[in-house]
Amino acid sequence: MAYKTVNPFTGVEIKSFDEISKKELDGKLKKAAAFFEIWRKNSFDDRKKIIQKVADLMRERSDKLAALITLEMGKRIKESEGEVELSASIYQYYATNAEHFLADTALTPEKGSAYVRKEPIGVLLGIEPWNYPYYQVARFAAPNIMAGNCIMLKHASNVPQCALAIEKLFTDAGAPAGLYTNLFISTDKIEDVIADPVIKAVSLTGSEKAGASVAAAAGKNLKKSVLELGGSDPFIVLEDADMDTTVNWAVYGRMQNCGQACIAAKRFIVMDKVYDEFLEKFTAVLQKMEPGDPMLEATKLGPLSSKSALEGLEEQVEKSIKAGAKLLMGGKRFNMKGYFMQPTILADIPKDAAAYHEELFGPVASVYRVNSEDEAVTLANATRFGLGGAIFTTDEKRGQKLAERINTGMVFINHPTGSQPDLPFGGTGQSGYGRELSSLGIDEFLNKKLIRTSDINDK
Repeated sequence: MAYKTVNPFTGVEIKSFDEISKKELDGKLKKAAAFFEIWRKNSFDDRKKIIQKVADLMRERSDKLAALITLEMGKRIKESEGEVELSASIYQYYATNAEHFLADTALTPEKGSAYVRKEPIGVLLGIEPWNYPYYQVARFAAPNIMAGNCIMLKHASNVPQCALAIEKLFTDAGAPAGLYTNLFISTDKIEDVIADPVIKAVSLTGSEKAGASVAAAAGKNLKKSVLELGGSDPFIVLEDADMDTTVNWAVYGRMQNCGQACIAAKRFIVMDKVYDEFLEKFTAVLQKMEPGDPMLEATKLGPLSSKSALEGLEEQVEKSIKAGAKLLMGGKRFNMKGYFMQPTILADIPKDAAAYHEELFGPVASVYRVNSEDEAVTLANATRFGLGGAIFTTDEKRGQKLAERINTGMVFINHPTGSQPDLPFGGTGQSGYGRELSSLGIDEFLNKKLIRTSDINDK
């Protein structure tokens, strides 16, 4: 598997990178293992200096870092700049709060005294995707490095320059060799790396297939894993929603990153009384989204990340239409260079259609009409995924009660599913397990050691 930069706007290959050899990989594993024994003993102040410096450097280099995202996977430049800032805020958040999160927890046993000490477990393997090349890494690296662990990172093969840029951020921030290590390795080497005694746990953000493979390899070797997989998030519109604002959020929720987000709104479940109004206004906005150069701030619609992503999405739409789904707009690629898909709306989707049960990773919206809250909940939960969801209503208490019935790891009221450093992120079902971000994110890869003191004469 080659690591290549292919510009999604032009389809032209820009640069390629060689996979590292077995000897180089072994050397990197040994270096990380050796450095962990040093890093685990370092003070929070020592760790904080490096992680805060990474945040500072990201902000200083925002323009160049953002341009790399846009070059390699096609994200619109303003969105790329937003990703850089979000990533920097995650590093800063853990630099500021990790010591508090990792403080000893006092217990009150019936006899004697006890406390729980949170300790790092060693070298961790992260396997991250292309759609948010800095943010996904920050979620994993920032808390775990502050916790005293060391990181080895296998990034997606189509964002190699972003991967190298992250490693350089750490190097320039003063991180010694072994603390953060980029790995240009092929997918078929992952199982061997997980099995290596140096690696103590693994975290993956990616597809269901990749998650199942990594979880199996980790389980076989008795190592913990955290998985953040796909999603098919419901976006429920109740009849009392502020319609104009709701439609604006619906467009943002579906079209952010050209729809290539696990937490993007994908299934719009709308009450019958407002269905026609929602659909008319939603369609009107999408029809105005013209494709263009993602490097230009004025561009409203960028390309998909790759030729295979475009072809796969086209195939899902075609299968859904053949199965009986009604195409309301779009449905095909734009007749132009680059990997551009038309904004697409599907309705009247039967249960055996691809759009009903698969994740559509791109600018395709599935719209459903319902007549009651119960029907909305049933439809929202009629998926193997369970990542996020959104409910729009002017009655917040009603929204909260409805949210409690949705089977996902996250539900947002009057806002599309989103992410920020101080909120836990993760799902249930086929969307994976474990949590990232907030205080929960730093707890995943720790040894929570009980230390108990008793009176020697107690029985």
